[in-house]
Order: sequence, then structure tokens, then C-alpha cells
Amino acid sequence: MRLLVLLLALAIPLHASESGSKIVSAARKQVGVTLYYTPDYEQLAYPGGDLPMHRGVCTDVIIRALREGLGKDLQKLVHEDMRANFSAYPKNWGLSRPDKNIDHRRVPNLQAFFKRSGFAVKVTKDPADYEAGDLVTCTVPPHLPHVMIVSDKKNAEGVPLVIHNIGGGAQEEDKLFTYPLTGHYRWKDEDAKK
Repeated sequence: MRLLVLLLALAIPLHASESGSKIVSAARKQVGVTLYYTPDYEQLAYPGGDLPMHRGVCTDVIIRALREGLGKDLQKLVHEDMRANFSAYPKNWGLSRPDKNIDHRRVPNLQAFFKRSGFAVKVTKDPADYEAGDLVTCTVPPHLPHVMIVSDKKNAEGVPLVIHNIGGGAQEEDKLFTYPLTGHYRWKDEDAKK
């Protein structure tokens, strides 16, 4: 019986805005394609730079989903905002200026950009507060920042699944509340920095 309930729950999509549905659809296309977690620094084309699709990190799942799903280039958006507002971004890496190759691939920079863009929503432990396509950040022990996309599927208890790359390639998993949450963001096209 529990298996039947779980299967039914996974088949019931969560409420999703049009943007949220597009983000989830584009993220899900990475599952089984992005197979490796590779955090190496690399020179990227600009704008629209990317690693080969079979590898990347958690932020690459977000970057690719927003590019394919919404036509939004986080590389360009983050780089332009950091050029204009460098002091508003974390100084965790000792940089004295923006770096278009890596800045958008760092979770703390995405958190700063999402907050500055007006995308921040309250972090809660209530599954009902998370919509498909939401972006959620957390800390993986001991202190690694991580970012995930809330799926349109949920587990038997009604908790949304997430799409992310936490080390084994892009996966859709039941991990929303596994690690301490540090941020919750909802893409709003009308508020996005151009």
C-alpha cells in the first residue's frame, strides 16, 4: 500500500508557475546526461559559456535550466551585476574584480544575485511553501554551499523532490530538507535584472 501511495504522490505535480515549469523541465533534461561532478576552474566563452554537458557542479544545473527554460544567462546577468556592484558580493575567494568564468558558478554569488534581484522568499520547513522551479540553497556538511531546483514531483509525505548535482551527476531526489537550508528563491521575470 505504501508503494502505491508513493507512486501516486510522485505522479501528482506540484503547483508551478509557467516559469517554474520551464525551469523544472529544462533541469530534468540534465538527469542522465550530466553524469559527473567536476568543480575545476575553466575558461568559458562569454556570454553563454558552459562546460561540456556531461559534467559540472550544482550551479551548472541551475545555469543550464535557466538558459534553456527561460532564455536567461546567469553568466551574463551575474557578471554585469558584479561589475556594477562588486562590493555587494561575497569576498570568499580573494578576488579584486569579477571573473566571468567562475562567478556565476559559485553558490554564494548566486545567493547575492537572487536576493538583489528580489527573488528571495522565506525559508521554512513547510513543504507547501516550495513551488516547482524554486531555487533552494543549503549547507552540505561540513560547510559546503549547495543549490537545488524544486521539482514538480513530491514524495509520499508531500515533500517536493529536488533536481541537483551533489556529486554523482544531475539527479532528481528526495533531499529538500536533508541539509540546513540557507536560502529560498523564486524566479520572477518581471523583477529580473536585465
